[in-house]
Amino acid sequence: MSSKSPAIPQTSTGGNSGANAAAVDPTKSSTRDKLHQTYASDPKYKKYTQQVEKCLNAFDNVHEWADCIAFLKQLLKTFQSYMQFKEIPYKLIVAKRLSQCLNPALPTGVHQRALDVYTHILSVLGTEGLKRDLPLWSSGLFPFFEYAATSVKPILLTIYDTHYLPLQAGLRPVMKSFILALLPGLEEETGEFFEKVLNLLDRLSGTVSPVFFIQNIWLIMITMSSARGTALNFLSRRLPRLHADEDITQIVGRDIGLMIRAFAAALEDDNLLVRRGALDILLQSMRIDSAAIKRAHSEDSVILMRAATGVVLRRDLSLNRRLYTWLLGPDEKSENQIVYLRQHALELLNTTLKDEMFAPSGEYSESRPFKIFISLLDKWEIGSALTDVLVLDALKAIRFLMQRDAEERNEDISMTASTLYDAVEPSILWKQLLAAIMKDLTEDKKTGAIDLTLFLLRSLPLQDDEVRSIHLPVIFAAITDRLQREINNDPSKAAEASVRECLALQEEIFKHIPLESLSQRPGLNAALQTSASSLSSLAFSYAFYGLDFTESRPSSRVVNPLVAVLEHMFSTSQALSRSLSTQHGGSIELRAAFSQVLRVLSNIVRAVGRSCDATLGMSWDPSEWLHSMLDCLDLETVNFTLVDQAVSLILSLHGSQKLSPKLSMDRRPVVSRMVKKLFRYLHQDLATCHARAVNLIWSIESLSRPHEVESIIAQSMCSPESRNVYEAHEAFGVLWRLSEDDSLPGVRLKVPLMIVLETLKHDDPSLRRVGETWMRCNLRSYIRVLEPILRDLLDPSIRRIPKEIGGYVYEKSFDQRYVAHLLEILLSIVQFGGQGFSKSARGTFFRRSFDHVLLQRLSSAGIDAETSYLDALIEVLSRFLQSEPKDQVAPVMQPLNTVIQSSAIDLLQTIVARGEIEMLAVEILEPAVIGKLFLCVHLHCLDLQNKLLRFLHSIISASTSYAYNGNPPPEDRSAEGSQESGKRGYSVNSLLTQTIIDGIAVPRNRPVMQHWLDFVLMAVPQFQPALQGVISPIADCLCRQLRLLLSDALKASQPRENERYPRVATDAEFVMLLNALERLLVLGLTQKSDANLQEDDTPVQDKPGAESGGILGYVSNVFTTDNASSTVEDQLTSHSPGYKSLHDGIRVLLAIWVNMVWHDTTGLRPEADSLSMIYNRTHARCRRVLEHLFRAHPTEVLESVIECWDHDALLRSKGSNQSATGVFDLVDVLIANAQSAVHMICDSISVRLSNTSERSRRPANANLSDVVLFNFLEQYLRRLEGPLALQVWGRFMQLAKDLASSRDFKVQVFLALKCLCVLGDKVTQTTAIDDKRIKKDLQETFGKLLDACVTFVGRSTDQPNWIRRTTKESLVNGRSSPALRGASDVKLDEKADSSSVVPSDNAKPTWGAELPSQITAFIASTAVPDLRRFLMDNDKVASACSNIVYYIVSPGIKMKARPFDADAVVVDIFREMIKIPPAMKVWRGAVIDVLYDHRIFNSNSSVATKWKPIIKALFDADKTSFPDLLSRPIFLPTEKHEMLLRSLNLRRLALVLFTGEKNHFLTQLPAVQEKLVDILRNVPSPIVQCEVYLCIRVLLCRLAAHSMTSFWPVILTELYRIFELIIDSIPSDGSEDLQLILSASKCLDLLLTLQTEEFQIHQWIFITDTVDAVFRPDNWCPESMFDQLAEVVGSLPIPEPREQHSIGLPLPTSTSLAFPAHSDRALRKPMLRSIRQIDSIRDLIPFFSHVSITSYESVYASGGNIDWEAVEQGILDDMFDGR
Repeated sequence: MSSKSPAIPQTSTGGNSGANAAAVDPTKSSTRDKLHQTYASDPKYKKYTQQVEKCLNAFDNVHEWADCIAFLKQLLKTFQSYMQFKEIPYKLIVAKRLSQCLNPALPTGVHQRALDVYTHILSVLGTEGLKRDLPLWSSGLFPFFEYAATSVKPILLTIYDTHYLPLQAGLRPVMKSFILALLPGLEEETGEFFEKVLNLLDRLSGTVSPVFFIQNIWLIMITMSSARGTALNFLSRRLPRLHADEDITQIVGRDIGLMIRAFAAALEDDNLLVRRGALDILLQSMRIDSAAIKRAHSEDSVILMRAATGVVLRRDLSLNRRLYTWLLGPDEKSENQIVYLRQHALELLNTTLKDEMFAPSGEYSESRPFKIFISLLDKWEIGSALTDVLVLDALKAIRFLMQRDAEERNEDISMTASTLYDAVEPSILWKQLLAAIMKDLTEDKKTGAIDLTLFLLRSLPLQDDEVRSIHLPVIFAAITDRLQREINNDPSKAAEASVRECLALQEEIFKHIPLESLSQRPGLNAALQTSASSLSSLAFSYAFYGLDFTESRPSSRVVNPLVAVLEHMFSTSQALSRSLSTQHGGSIELRAAFSQVLRVLSNIVRAVGRSCDATLGMSWDPSEWLHSMLDCLDLETVNFTLVDQAVSLILSLHGSQKLSPKLSMDRRPVVSRMVKKLFRYLHQDLATCHARAVNLIWSIESLSRPHEVESIIAQSMCSPESRNVYEAHEAFGVLWRLSEDDSLPGVRLKVPLMIVLETLKHDDPSLRRVGETWMRCNLRSYIRVLEPILRDLLDPSIRRIPKEIGGYVYEKSFDQRYVAHLLEILLSIVQFGGQGFSKSARGTFFRRSFDHVLLQRLSSAGIDAETSYLDALIEVLSRFLQSEPKDQVAPVMQPLNTVIQSSAIDLLQTIVARGEIEMLAVEILEPAVIGKLFLCVHLHCLDLQNKLLRFLHSIISASTSYAYNGNPPPEDRSAEGSQESGKRGYSVNSLLTQTIIDGIAVPRNRPVMQHWLDFVLMAVPQFQPALQGVISPIADCLCRQLRLLLSDALKASQPRENERYPRVATDAEFVMLLNALERLLVLGLTQKSDANLQEDDTPVQDKPGAESGGILGYVSNVFTTDNASSTVEDQLTSHSPGYKSLHDGIRVLLAIWVNMVWHDTTGLRPEADSLSMIYNRTHARCRRVLEHLFRAHPTEVLESVIECWDHDALLRSKGSNQSATGVFDLVDVLIANAQSAVHMICDSISVRLSNTSERSRRPANANLSDVVLFNFLEQYLRRLEGPLALQVWGRFMQLAKDLASSRDFKVQVFLALKCLCVLGDKVTQTTAIDDKRIKKDLQETFGKLLDACVTFVGRSTDQPNWIRRTTKESLVNGRSSPALRGASDVKLDEKADSSSVVPSDNAKPTWGAELPSQITAFIASTAVPDLRRFLMDNDKVASACSNIVYYIVSPGIKMKARPFDADAVVVDIFREMIKIPPAMKVWRGAVIDVLYDHRIFNSNSSVATKWKPIIKALFDADKTSFPDLLSRPIFLPTEKHEMLLRSLNLRRLALVLFTGEKNHFLTQLPAVQEKLVDILRNVPSPIVQCEVYLCIRVLLCRLAAHSMTSFWPVILTELYRIFELIIDSIPSDGSEDLQLILSASKCLDLLLTLQTEEFQIHQWIFITDTVDAVFRPDNWCPESMFDQLAEVVGSLPIPEPREQHSIGLPLPTSTSLAFPAHSDRALRKPMLRSIRQIDSIRDLIPFFSHVSITSYESVYASGGNIDWEAVEQGILDDMFDGR
């Protein structure tokens, strides 16, 4: 046929078409037998048969439509030549050819000729002949009417009228298809065939019962969307208009549900006209008040209402108007419409929407019922009535959906909720809510309406001013009134959940209403307006909303609504406080309610203070209310929240000027009760209350009289009971610590402060401990304590006159005892504060002070405000030291003056001991002090040693400092020079060394060991290396102690079963040990000047040389021995004690760093505050230690950290937990920037990679391998952002290039490739990749490293372990660079490390056989996806892919017995490669090899799914692949093998088609059809034809149904032929035809599942598709093929017992079926999806006998929903069946 003409698929069944179709009906069978006997011996009939065969063979040469006409003419001529025979030879082929000639694509002339032939054939056959062969001739005539041209339709209608209608009852099986064929003629009312078709349908209805006819119309409306419009046209003319009481069942039958589903399908149709027609018919024949709807099942009524209301979503006026009429009735008056709605529709409408709101169907959006509700609100007659019954339920449902989707943030639901809230009439909504809230308040344990109102206010935007200014104020006042009545009558009612929820609601409402709206009421109707002002708030709200309410105690008093609310709240709070007082605390719920009342009242009072202009006169007694509050506060059970609210409210009322009468709290008892109560909440166990309690105390202090709070606090601190004293000190400490400097706590609370400071020197050890604890925990700053003391020491009453010879004379006496007392306190402070005091006082200046009186006194004393506190203190002390009394008063003043001077000397000595000022020459004191110390050690005198040591240290510090300052070295002088200078300035006493050794070594000297240790830590830097030997043992001991303390702390943080508290070290103990360890580690590793030992807080970036100012900063240069010439590098070997100590120390510090990070798991444990403080402070100090060590020895510390990371599996885990990230956080802390970190790691790797002979230096840590360093580097690079990655690029590329240039493969090449991929991924996301140099470096280095890895894997395939081992195995048995190790592996590692100092460069044995598999997995997951980004050049990408395919992919496939079972990693490589266009030529060949492997279908279907995108990509990329697949030649010596390969090829074609999306291979359809037709014609083998039906199933799933129009005649003919042959001769058990029958059955099963419109007109041939499938008439006889097969096969004799093959589906066994409701629609699935093979035709009896009823049932129940997943899985399972 020419290219202009449509292709006509051709097929032939050879010459043997089979005789007439054998039916079960005995009359048909006997007629056929008689014809056979009559014609069999007639020679003319033989000639007739030959002529027809010859004519049919001519169809093979048809190439254009003119040939079709010639063929049809010849065929007709042949038939007309033998009119005497009432039988058509080869009728199956004749029917197929005629059907093909009615293809819509052919010209009208061809159609006319074909119809001429049909007319002749049907005339020859007559009515009986047509009835006998009805499927053959109808399959072409029925579908054609829809497409027939105007000139052809009369011929076709004549055929229907002349030949089909005479069949009468014989048309019953074909009724649905016949109606489907005729309905297109009703499309246009003005069409010329409209009346003819309508008349024909009427006569057709007459052939069967009208009920049966109309039931087929319903079925068509359910299953055929395209026929709904024409079906409605018919119904609109033939369904009668019915009134409410008329019964429609006489017209439509008993199954009302079928009719309702038909209307529901039409109402949900996408076509607007179809919906409109459906609504018209509802109005005409099925009004909402009709008997049909009333008698219908409730589920069916809901289905109809759901579909009908859905039309409002189209927003079409014509649809809405019809729906409103259906719901409201025909009356025009609104009142009557509302009555009609309430009587007939409202309950069903409410039920339908409510059910869908609370149980949404998966078929629609969850917001659908809400949108319908919103749309129905537009019609107020429906909206007002529907809102009354539905609004609360709708809001509850939408609240549920919003709370469920809170995390997902479903915008559709949120927007719908806002729209619904805005659309509902506020007065109706709040009326319903008020009534429901009041109901909740009267019923305990019910809070639904209150919760709903809270949700509305909190979750939905409130934009309506009417709600804010009218409804919410009315509701608020009403609830307040109701609560006051309920609680005053019975205060215990406040404990109920409803009341407490209601109070929460009040709090929320008050946030949304303006105060002025509470002050005035909205207007009422005229009848109530006059009495509105005297109504109570509750009565007014009921009157406002039109609710019934009777006032029990009407009042004539006119009250401002705001005043009424306040009075109600004060009354409620007073009633609750009295109830709590009488019950001694009451229940928890009652206290919670009281708290809520106070919170609401506070909000109102604050709002009144802000917004109210006039004073509000109230009827209340402030004093009585205040005392009831205070009585309540005195209760033990009252919690802090309640205290806070009560005190805050009292303070607010005290300060408020807008309420009359006013509340005042000026009386001391009131203040005292509040302050004492608040003080109890400053206990250490109540840390959560501290901040607020402190704020409240200061508020009380500000509002009360001067010094009143101070005296109350001091009084409590001087209690006679010691326990109260301790608690008072502790509470005052919290108050002091949390008070800000600008509130001048030292001045305003001086008396309590002095009471605390006196305890530092108190005789009572308990009190002294209390004072010291107070100072340590609560001080905050020494300046706060120093300021009030300095203020009094500078008292103007102390007057001095300078003496001529120097010094001062007191002018007059003053209070010397008080000054002495102050100095003693100050001495105790300075002694207690130590270096912290000095540092604080030295670094703080008076200009920052908030105390103006102090600044004035400083000015009077001649001290500048720019002076530091320390300088001023020294100046004041020196004046006291130099001041003497006048001679006249000397006897009186001198004793106390001596005390004052002694204290001043102690103070100065303490300050000077820290090297803060220059001293006079004190060298003469040194020998005496050392001698005294020596004697004390050996005479066991312990008490003086501490003071002597401190004094000795002060002398040495002062001396060295003086010597250094007297002869400073030049700035550019070397460290050795400065040491020499120090030596010249100070010489060591010969007895000092022995004394120190004895002080530490003597056993009986152990109690003062800490003092000696402190001295050693300060002095040892001057004595290196003389004392070097003791450092390592001490450091080891400190490490052990720290480990024990860490273990205790971790145990304490775990939950405990018993009540005993485990022993935990304080943060101070940790810090003390960390201090000592830090100093010793540094001292153990260096002999150089270490000026940065003291400055812990110096940033990492600062250079050590920049630090100054500490004692040791000077001293370290003095006591340095002469033999310090060896370099650090010479010392730091892995065998030196110093290095071992450093590594052990880093291990301990790292354990502290990682583990001591506080995570409060419970939040309820009282010890959480303490533990968190210990953890946090220890962690912070540990950080400073590590920073200090890193500054001193960066490489050694970093490598130790990495080694610890490698040895601890937790630290290397990939999770995001603290352990995994802790090490990297530490590296970020230690190293200033990522560039430095990567530089250091790369340097360490380079040192290890270089050959031993080439090494310029040795690795700092010989136990650390380059593999570990690479792994650490990779993890570190993963954490970097793009800009940081760019900074480290240069240094890493230098290392990567070195490795890429090496000849032999090393494991480091793979590790470098992994790091490069991580780094490249980040760099390519920045603009830096545009730089040519960076781009070139990335391309070359990545390419070389990748090639090296790929080549290595390829070579290792000689022993291809990587292929045979799965990734999971390699993870379990192998090691992931290197493997995760537990504690048991550490010993092995230590042995291995000790055996060789430097690891070899080759791959370690620990990698073993896993290395290739790990490289392959990495290439699949990372390298291939990144190829285009890294290589960029197409040629390079293709080359890399070529290597991967050659060395990895091809061997991986060849090693498998089934190619689809290749390792997942190979499939992953393919799936990534198909995304790379330049690589297409590379992978194409490999995929083709897999596809054409004859073992391909031996795999299972789950494996095949992964290959789908790969095969699809092959055929998308290579346009020649599909033609090659279709034309692949097969030449084999044996026919069996040839058939097998043909079937494989067809299955391969099915697989390729299956991999596409919908219509993906549409352009290939003609070629595929031609291939399939050719096989059906020329290859009769069942094994091959089975695959044809598999292909057809795939085509049905992958192509739009209309695209296969020309293919239907072939498909139908072949299916008909197969099942007709079974009816004629049933295949024996084990026959090779059984598999073909199963394939054809599966094909039909799929067609029935899909219910395509093209097939529905034919399905009656195979199944009963009318209601006869369920409700069978009395004289029913099977007409459809499957029903006949069920009878024929079912009547076979039962053979010997054998194993049963069940279909696997629960098939219905009776016709009394319960159909599922609309909301639970079942998805349609193929019945035969689980059968793979049958051994006997009997295995299909369940299918044949139940397919009709199951198909009908699925249409009824599923609403057209198909389980596509089950359909496609069934095809895949058949494809990959392992055979």
